[in-house]
Amino acid sequence: MKLPGPFPIVDTHAHLDFKNFNKDREEVLHRAEKAGLKMIINIGFDLASSQKGIALAESSSLIYAAVGIHPHDAAGAPPGYLSRLEEMAAHSRVVALGEMGLDFYRDRSPRHVQEQVFREQLRLALKLNLPVVIHDRDAHNKVMAILEEEGLPPAGGVMHCFSGDLALARRALKLGLYLSFAGPVTYPRNEALRKVAAAVPEEKLLLETDAPFLVPRPLKGVRNEPSYVTFIAEEVARLRGKTAAEIGNICLLNTGTLFGIAYN
Repeated sequence: MKLPGPFPIVDTHAHLDFKNFNKDREEVLHRAEKAGLKMIINIGFDLASSQKGIALAESSSLIYAAVGIHPHDAAGAPPGYLSRLEEMAAHSRVVALGEMGLDFYRDRSPRHVQEQVFREQLRLALKLNLPVVIHDRDAHNKVMAILEEEGLPPAGGVMHCFSGDLALARRALKLGLYLSFAGPVTYPRNEALRKVAAAVPEEKLLLETDAPFLVPRPLKGVRNEPSYVTFIAEEVARLRGKTAAEIGNICLLNTGTLFGIAYN
């Protein structure tokens, strides 16, 4: 299927360090550039993947990195992990901490451990004043309660792959969070999510693929990759009465603002 575009756009959340890309990572990056992508933020889920993300960012001017401990991996966070994250966060290509948060859908780490590691990373982000990338699956109220208790760093943060309703969106926006939309906004049954994507203020809108996961609807059954963010832009544009190129430009500017990335 032909991609929409090309037009300038960004993928704010991908996992290009995953083995799914080992055979064709360079080709994936070439396709992303051809589609118009100006930035990809590679997101860490544990110390090893965070370090791999930095290495990718060193190898490509297209990639930036976020470093953090995913809730699935919270129970495996080693002693001293915060010091290691702080060391990695000092790298010039690291633009955020994350992904961090809670996942009460799979519960791969005990919930009290998820909460502890989430709080600890939020406090590190406050110390370093780095934006945070928040993972929230089936844990909306607890995630918001922790964010309200701990506070966000002045640099702000984003709710990655937003999956809540308008009430949750308003609560997140009140904290100053950005909302990022991924492939699920294209799925036929997600009308409530489309209402949020249509209503979120322009200056708080972001897009992502979460590659290799959550491929947009037109590409059902294949591995996701950053170039496919153009399909998500096309759907969000339809919802908001704009062109996909206009949405791409909005999200490119918002990405630069949130993550402190200069783009000309």
